[in-house]
Amino acid sequence: MTSGGYRGSNTLVAPSARRLRVHRIATEVTMDATTPGLLTPDVLDRADVRAALIEHDFAAVFSLIKKWGGLSQNRIASACQFTPGKVSTIISGAQRVTSFDVVCRIADGLRIPGILLGLAPRPWESDRPPAQHDQPDVPGERPDTDEIPWRPDTTVDLATHLTRSDLVMDRRALTRTLAGAAVTGAALLDSLEGWLVPAAIVPEQRRPGRLGMGDVAELETTARAFRQWDHQYGGGLRRKAVLGQLAEVSGALDDHQAPAVADRLYRVMAQLAGTAATMAWDSGLQRRAQDYYRLALRAAHAGGDIIFGANVLAGMARQMLYRDRADDALQLIHLAQEGARDVMGPRVRAMLHTREAWAYATQGRHVGFQRATARAAEALASAGSDEEPYWIAYFDEAELAGVTGGRLLDLARADPRRHAAQAAAEIRTALAYRGQEAGRSHALDRIGLAECQFLAGDIRSAAVEATLAVQAARGTQSGRVRAQLGQLYPYTVGHSASRPVREARDSIRDLLSS
Repeated sequence: MTSGGYRGSNTLVAPSARRLRVHRIATEVTMDATTPGLLTPDVLDRADVRAALIEHDFAAVFSLIKKWGGLSQNRIASACQFTPGKVSTIISGAQRVTSFDVVCRIADGLRIPGILLGLAPRPWESDRPPAQHDQPDVPGERPDTDEIPWRPDTTVDLATHLTRSDLVMDRRALTRTLAGAAVTGAALLDSLEGWLVPAAIVPEQRRPGRLGMGDVAELETTARAFRQWDHQYGGGLRRKAVLGQLAEVSGALDDHQAPAVADRLYRVMAQLAGTAATMAWDSGLQRRAQDYYRLALRAAHAGGDIIFGANVLAGMARQMLYRDRADDALQLIHLAQEGARDVMGPRVRAMLHTREAWAYATQGRHVGFQRATARAAEALASAGSDEEPYWIAYFDEAELAGVTGGRLLDLARADPRRHAAQAAAEIRTALAYRGQEAGRSHALDRIGLAECQFLAGDIRSAAVEATLAVQAARGTQSGRVRAQLGQLYPYTVGHSASRPVREARDSIRDLLSS
């Protein structure tokens, strides 16, 4: 080679042009890599990405980011202050990331929240503009829902706004826009105070409606079917169908229906909004789930369905517990108990006590957990043939055992010797009572039992249960099931000598990557 302009034997590139091209590429890569929010929420919310991050398996992390985040090796390298060659060796498995400083550099370069990597919140996390983090950017003006007492017509306007904004957005835009963090603390609790105050009386100024009781009965049947489908399968695959029905009910309430018809329509709205909330939550849309929970609570309030309103608050508390906000969850449960104390039956009372026990377990209050669990069992034992709402029929001995086992598993993560065996026993009871037809609950029980076995040190049994957990998880589209499976994955690492564990680990990775 006689000139710096030659590359190889027959390709000529002018030195100045080459330098300009390299400079342009480097500039573009640097601009992309330093852009805040390099990875979109839908990438970071993927179960396979989260499992790889928890494991610090950066070969899988970088591969998944390339696949789902659309980032090249050059962009990853520039963001993390690596050479492209080093990224290549990490992806190939020839080099592992073991330095804590390098893990922090990856988190900061790719804007991965610290909690996903087992780190403290990164300094840049507190600098995010609130509008990006909490406020969904949806078309139309949002109704003012802060007034007390609550106005039924505002509830109708809120339903119209939420369903319209969701139905006009495709799934990718919805995930990107609405996956913000849920509201917590005083901002959440103060907004729910209207639950304890009678609804405002609003002068009738709307068009006359012609719906009869037969029409409402059909809507109630549809709402019940949607709720049952979500309870069994999860995953939100029929979410837009629920929203379409909710929009129809909202339109009917925008007319002046007969009082008895309007009351039942508000109750249907509450049922549909509650299902939309759990579907959104199961799909990882935390903020939107909370929006629909609030709508469900207001609609139940407008329709005089105090018991279902308490159930909605229990759902909001569960969401807070999954977000590690036990104090907020406890406040929500107490709000539900205060508002529905005089009207709720034993099953609803038992369910609320289990949510209370969950909060105590999360706080590390063992005595409070045991007291609330005992009260739940006592309330359930008193449930007889008295008629209770259909939606609480699921809360039986199997559900109590499953929930109790799950909370004992929470405690076992900190103290396996004391709680793992008892947690496993409760979960086995739940599995004995309810089979695969329970869908999402069955899969969660299987995953929980596998984790109990790992915590107890019974690796052989753990591998068997993990395989069964994957089989159960394949039968549901629930995001929660996948998230729990992702939390099970790290237990399978470090047991390469065990073929059953290796096979279980591979099956978990395959499912989470699909």
